[in-house]
Amino acid sequence: MATKNAATAKSAPESTTAKSAPKGGGRRRYAPVAAALAAVLVAAGAVTAWRLTSGGDEARPLSTEESSRLALSRFTLYGTSPAEVELTVQEGDGTVVQVHGVIDYRTRHAAGSYRVSGRQGTLDEGLLVWDAGGLGLAKPPAGTDPATPAWEQAEHVPRSGWTSRPYGTDPLDAGLDLAVQLGADRPDNPLLLAQAGPRWLGRDRIDGREHDRISGPRPRDAAASAAPGDTSPLTYWIDGEGGLRRVTMRMPGIGTPTALDFHGQRAGAKLPEAPWATATAG
Repeated sequence: MATKNAATAKSAPESTTAKSAPKGGGRRRYAPVAAALAAVLVAAGAVTAWRLTSGGDEARPLSTEESSRLALSRFTLYGTSPAEVELTVQEGDGTVVQVHGVIDYRTRHAAGSYRVSGRQGTLDEGLLVWDAGGLGLAKPPAGTDPATPAWEQAEHVPRSGWTSRPYGTDPLDAGLDLAVQLGADRPDNPLLLAQAGPRWLGRDRIDGREHDRISGPRPRDAAASAAPGDTSPLTYWIDGEGGLRRVTMRMPGIGTPTALDFHGQRAGAKLPEAPWATATAG
């Protein structure tokens, strides 16, 4: 659901997002992450200023080998298309948004399901599609077997069933935007990445495999003015082959980072065509 197509959807989802995509606290919450994402996409390019945080005592600059694996990670992720992803967002006040979906980095289209839960249990759930420009929400078609994958269900939702909008400023939107843009069709330049100030933070075991925990690259202006130990809001978990397993994203005012977990290629998954076809229909 690209931004330029949002006007063709049924309506801006004011009533829908009130329960299905909790609202954020303003642009100041998203701006540091937007800059961090820009740093990922253009390595050492100049972008807006952002908030840095101090890393732990173990943090150190990356080795040449670690920089090479970080540079390979987005290309490795691209190669897993359609990649299975889980997004977990803490919206505050006990509200948690969980998204389970697949992303095709060749088209920058993604589809899946979402669930919003709180202290009283499940608040809302449904289907979700998103791309580089925005997102669309819908309810599953009547009579659909709950076991049917969400991306298959999305193919059968009529045009009137989708409500789309461009990205806003809340953590859910930031997470979806980050997720769909992470994959790249070529490796990054490891020398430029190293100059942008990523740091090794530690090592963790996930699903039986060792992963290096690495803070992301920073914009050129931020990297130049940063104090020793300052780190990006983005943290990556990368295995020994350059595979990207997890990304977390800190946002001002949100205590728990937004988390993206990647589970490799979802064999047999096919992204729906209908949501984007209906969005562009005249």
